[in-house]
Amino acid sequence: MKPLYTLFSVFFFIIFAPSAKAQHSSVISATLDTEKKTMDVKQQLVYVNNSDDTIQSILLNNWIDAYSSKETPLAKRFSDEFIKSFHLAKKSERGGTDDLMIHFGENNRIADWFTTSDQPDVIEVNLPEKLLPGAQVTLSMTYSVKIPSDKFTGYGYGAGQKMYLRNCFLSPARFDNHHFVKYSNNNSDDIANAPTDYDVTISSASGVKLFSDLDEQKQGNTAHFSGKKRNDFVIYASDGNDIRTYKNDVTEVITDLRDNNIDEIHKALLIDKIVHYVDQNIGRYPYEKIMVTQADYERNPFYGLNQLPAFISPFPNDFLYEIKFLKTYLNNFLKNSLRVDPRADNWIYDGFQVYFMMKYIDENYPGIKMMGHVSKLGLFKSYNLTQLGFNGQYSYFYMLMARKNLDQPIGAPKNTLIKFNEQIAGKYRAGLSFRYLADYIGKENVEQSISEFYRGNQTAYTSGRESLEHILKSATSKNIDWFFKTIIDSRDIIDYKFGDATKTKDSVTFTIKNKTGTTVPIPIYGIKNKEIVFKHWLENISADSTFTMPRESATKLVLNYNNEVPEYNLRNNWRSLKSFKVSNRPVKFVFMKDLEDPYYNQILYVPTFTYNLYDGLSPGLRFHNKTILDKPFIFDVNPMYSPNNQSLVGNFSFAVNQNNRESNLYGMRYQINGSYFHYAPESAYLKVTPIVFFKFRDEDLRSNHKQTLVLRNVIVQRDNLPDTAADELQNYSVFNAKFIDGNTEATKHFGYTTDMQFSKSFGKASVDVQFRKLFNDNRQISLRLYAGTFLYNHTNNDYFSFGLDRPSDYLFDYDFYGRSEKSGLFSQQLIIAEGGFKSKLAAPFANQWMATANVGFNVWNWVEVYGDAGFVKNRLQQNRFLYDSGIRLNLVTDYFELYFPVYSSNGWEIGQPNYNEKIRFVVTLDPKLLVNLFTRKWF
Repeated sequence: MKPLYTLFSVFFFIIFAPSAKAQHSSVISATLDTEKKTMDVKQQLVYVNNSDDTIQSILLNNWIDAYSSKETPLAKRFSDEFIKSFHLAKKSERGGTDDLMIHFGENNRIADWFTTSDQPDVIEVNLPEKLLPGAQVTLSMTYSVKIPSDKFTGYGYGAGQKMYLRNCFLSPARFDNHHFVKYSNNNSDDIANAPTDYDVTISSASGVKLFSDLDEQKQGNTAHFSGKKRNDFVIYASDGNDIRTYKNDVTEVITDLRDNNIDEIHKALLIDKIVHYVDQNIGRYPYEKIMVTQADYERNPFYGLNQLPAFISPFPNDFLYEIKFLKTYLNNFLKNSLRVDPRADNWIYDGFQVYFMMKYIDENYPGIKMMGHVSKLGLFKSYNLTQLGFNGQYSYFYMLMARKNLDQPIGAPKNTLIKFNEQIAGKYRAGLSFRYLADYIGKENVEQSISEFYRGNQTAYTSGRESLEHILKSATSKNIDWFFKTIIDSRDIIDYKFGDATKTKDSVTFTIKNKTGTTVPIPIYGIKNKEIVFKHWLENISADSTFTMPRESATKLVLNYNNEVPEYNLRNNWRSLKSFKVSNRPVKFVFMKDLEDPYYNQILYVPTFTYNLYDGLSPGLRFHNKTILDKPFIFDVNPMYSPNNQSLVGNFSFAVNQNNRESNLYGMRYQINGSYFHYAPESAYLKVTPIVFFKFRDEDLRSNHKQTLVLRNVIVQRDNLPDTAADELQNYSVFNAKFIDGNTEATKHFGYTTDMQFSKSFGKASVDVQFRKLFNDNRQISLRLYAGTFLYNHTNNDYFSFGLDRPSDYLFDYDFYGRSEKSGLFSQQLIIAEGGFKSKLAAPFANQWMATANVGFNVWNWVEVYGDAGFVKNRLQQNRFLYDSGIRLNLVTDYFELYFPVYSSNGWEIGQPNYNEKIRFVVTLDPKLLVNLFTRKWF
């Protein structure tokens, strides 16, 4: 029997040995200089060909080199998201790899390696000979690492001797599906490293303590760490005063997470509670240690909590710490131990993380509200924002993007997501999706599937999507193809509504309409006195469908009552059974702002103040229905009182929005605006404008390229004009067609606007081209070209003429604070339009054509020199060449600027009388425009 047993053992080993393949190993010896912010490295990498392919080259991830220049994918990502700090940083604040030498094995043969201009943070090493399956090769490498400032990504050096080092050593890229996974660093924590055994020795200066999530072998001025089958690891250097260590039977937690003055015992209990919760719900952490740092949290904070001012403090300190630690621990736990592609399958990480965060809140804080104890204050009890459950906020963040028509499939690769979707909306939608599935097939089935998937993906990479799909489908007899095809892989919106409904004493018959054609299961609830009396799942509603079911004393039918389904519109989801007619939603007045409440017609009111020289500081009361989520129909009415004229002024707007989900023409808006203000002392204007917007975008939503076609008819009536004024100056109507095309980033901008205007008295056409470029030496140039011509002109005045330094603004488009002023401070307000000159020159109008160029060049930070030049042509006159120049203080571009004329067609302006009256300024007070400074980096 023994020979037979031996033969069986050999056979078993041959069959199953491939699952225990040899591992890459990397031995690193480094000297860390916390003063110079550098690290000298000697590294020996043994690369094992674990694939079935013959390899001719090896890819190494060198992500620290993404900080080396202003042309890397990381730098371009910063620019794309309107982050200018990296481009303007000092060279000493950036990082990179220097003096890299690579040799092969014992023969010390110099390796042939290269990078490409589009991926400088990925190194390809050509092998001296082909590497067969199962064979290995040894690379000996020496290099110097320049550690970047942590102000860019949270990784790098901070104040004092603090450093948080991640992805700072060379590591082998993952080989998958017959090729290396070649990802560049774009600040999304999705490096594609192959699992490697690490042995790391780091020497540092006296007083510097080193910490790592690798196993610690030795500490002191020389620290020794090691770890098996690690995708990644971190090194944290500090004086040690900010680091705390907590150990239990599951793992050891090393953290510097800010604790809001929680005592150590309470903090230890919270950490132990969370570690065991994750262990029981997902699985055992495979390593001895895990780091949970403040830098990790700040990279992916709990949006909502982190946006509230500290003085509000709607939650106790221990809860704030608990939720911050839970979120960061779950993120690091999953990223460190779950082997799925962090870029292609990032939705799995996000889905698991948010799902178990929501479950944790349900189990430990049932009934807690989104705004904490603020919900108990009588003043705020009527707000949906304060009464919404804590977990209810997740669907609102997703719906914020869906209503803007900017949502993306959560199964899309992480690098293709716009920032808000990557960090907030998509992440929350992924967790909601697993919660939806759990409600449909059973919570135990989903959670057991997640645990099974986690166990199966700890030791080797699998195709995460296919593996998870197989496990989930095996856990239920229900058809869940819709979950992957619709919820994960598409951006199809879901919207069901009630049709007719009839009732008897014992039953109810109703029709459900599918407004979008997206077919997924949806629950229907029977409600009586705010209590659920029944719940059923409705399936396969691809068209209008009629159902009959027991009434069970219900007085109201509600679809998706607990918002399990990520539905586009909840306002059409209920039907009263108290009568055969639909009951109208009651009107609810809300002060300031609120979340959308599907059970009320909300009218929001807010005090307003506006200012112009002729009306004065005008208080008003604005009524509108703009909640945080966009709506198909929007109204906005803002009556104000003009103290200077003792009369009512104000504006109004009514708009209908239409989104196209599958078209480059992604949005249309049909709108009518009106305004009534004073444009001169005791002289008012009424402006009414029907308008249509057509909004275009690229298929790549990350692109900042946007186009808009605007068609409008501007109707203006002015009063109190002199008797000698022509009628065309008092009442006129102008049809305006405008096309706007622009692509804007932090380091560059190019855009143009074409404008056509037609009225009874004139017709004109113009083009405005703008270019701005921030060069690598931090010099910035801006160029604007403007050309306009009259197609016909039957007027005898300059009211409709092109303006050289100040447009007459006969369409009342610009926010002039003193639009009729010819002298004084308000006449010095500058709005860059038409000619764009800053100096006030004689005869500044053109009634035939105008062509100008405006150039600016910075000489130091926000100090620029500017120059304007152009030709002005009036009827029966020769064209004139005009110019000006001066100094511009570009404090906040387009929002707060000062212009100091120096030399122009008027001569040397500084030496002329009343120079202070020649200074021009740009000031924007409109809150809507100021908010754009902060939102553009997200959308």
